[in-house]
Amino acid sequence: MSWYFGYILAYFIFMFAIGIYYFTKIKTSDSYLIAGWNMGFWNIVGTIISTNCGAAVFIGWIGMGFTMGISGFLKFALPAMLVSMLLIFFFSRPLRRQRLYTLADLFSERFGSKTGIIPSVLSAFIYSVPTTALQIVGMSTVFSIAFNMNVKTGIVLSFILILGFTILGGLVATIVTDAIQSVILIAGIVMLAYAALQFGGGMEHILSNTPRDFLTPLGANGLGDVLLFALSVAPFYLVWQSTWQRIFASKTEDIAIKAGLTGYAITLCISVLPYSIGIMARQFVPADIHPDLIFSYVTVEMLPPYIGGIILIGLLSALMTGADSFILQGSSNITQDLYHRLLNPNATEKQMMFVSRLSVVIISVLSLLVAFALTDIVSMYQWALRLSATTLVFPFLAIMFWKRTTNTAVISSMLLACCTTILWPLLQTGIDQTIPGFIISFCSLVIISLWTKHSSTENVKAVYWEDLPSANRKIDDIDSAENKAV
Repeated sequence: MSWYFGYILAYFIFMFAIGIYYFTKIKTSDSYLIAGWNMGFWNIVGTIISTNCGAAVFIGWIGMGFTMGISGFLKFALPAMLVSMLLIFFFSRPLRRQRLYTLADLFSERFGSKTGIIPSVLSAFIYSVPTTALQIVGMSTVFSIAFNMNVKTGIVLSFILILGFTILGGLVATIVTDAIQSVILIAGIVMLAYAALQFGGGMEHILSNTPRDFLTPLGANGLGDVLLFALSVAPFYLVWQSTWQRIFASKTEDIAIKAGLTGYAITLCISVLPYSIGIMARQFVPADIHPDLIFSYVTVEMLPPYIGGIILIGLLSALMTGADSFILQGSSNITQDLYHRLLNPNATEKQMMFVSRLSVVIISVLSLLVAFALTDIVSMYQWALRLSATTLVFPFLAIMFWKRTTNTAVISSMLLACCTTILWPLLQTGIDQTIPGFIISFCSLVIISLWTKHSSTENVKAVYWEDLPSANRKIDDIDSAENKAV
């Protein structure tokens, strides 16, 4: 236990030192929420790796490997990373050119402030709150593993630590620490994979003693099952605000693209490991073990504490960076989309900073409440992805490419798709709600756009090629960075 305590204490001393340092440096809400639009290549690479490797990777994906085999990689990690890379490659320039803060900011600039409410609520509460809760639960698992701490006590302690760091340093501290933590995270998952390989008896023994269905890319249920699962996951990553924030936070458009693609390519390579660990664990963990407990079983029960402690810090790094990123995502929505746009357009910088930190508290407290109710990490995460994707993906693409789309159509499409996705399982048809959700979203968007006219609040633009009024915002950090780049 002394090894665990020493590692964890040193880790949090380092994190809070960084947070306190940036607390003294941050003077504006732009710096707090969007890192001053001024992050360099390696900072963006590191934060993408760290943000994408939270509880879902260390706990959820290892569990998927244990129960599904390598097909889990094709169902979840591969489509998620590829779609994220498509977003980076094709949309970084037009999105960053608009000088936006959030996903909802795009909807508000195109159609008016009220239209941004739905994507803002989805991003802040439907996605950010439960996914932050996942990180809190995951961190409580670390404390339970290391110190035999009661789960509820661990959840409360995790909440306090996450809230404390996030409220101090904002996105700047998050991105800087992410870049450093990405190294620890990669080292931890590689060490865990090597340990699992040794405990499993070596590669030859593992391959010869693992059922074929766990080693084939399509798994036991074939291509249709893989594609359906991927459909419920991948589209969301076009509208994942954490990636959008990294695009906006980059110093230049070129850095946003190069660093983004590099970060996701590395993450894609890393993501093979947790599924492999889950497969290898079938050789040496109890057959009836809960999949979410495999990580802790290997780390604590089978590894010496001086090695297991390093792996625990890798998980802790992943959980901290995921949590503060998701909290700040929700905070941006509350501060920029709800408070600034709807309630107080003339807010002073002092008011914006106060609301920014207050919204961090709001998201964190809601996440704490949800954390006490979570049981299945992957299912909860997948549900949030499904609802956000079916509601937002087609309206986002229409804003980018189709000038004819109207305010009425976008609002109707979002509401109908959201209701369909939520209510469809009650019909017990056996058809995944993602399919009717996307169909309703697309059809209603096209039909209603053709039947209605543009409202007076709209800026009628195909944003991929044309600029919204926000592109003319005068933000000193952006302008100075781009002038230096020229």
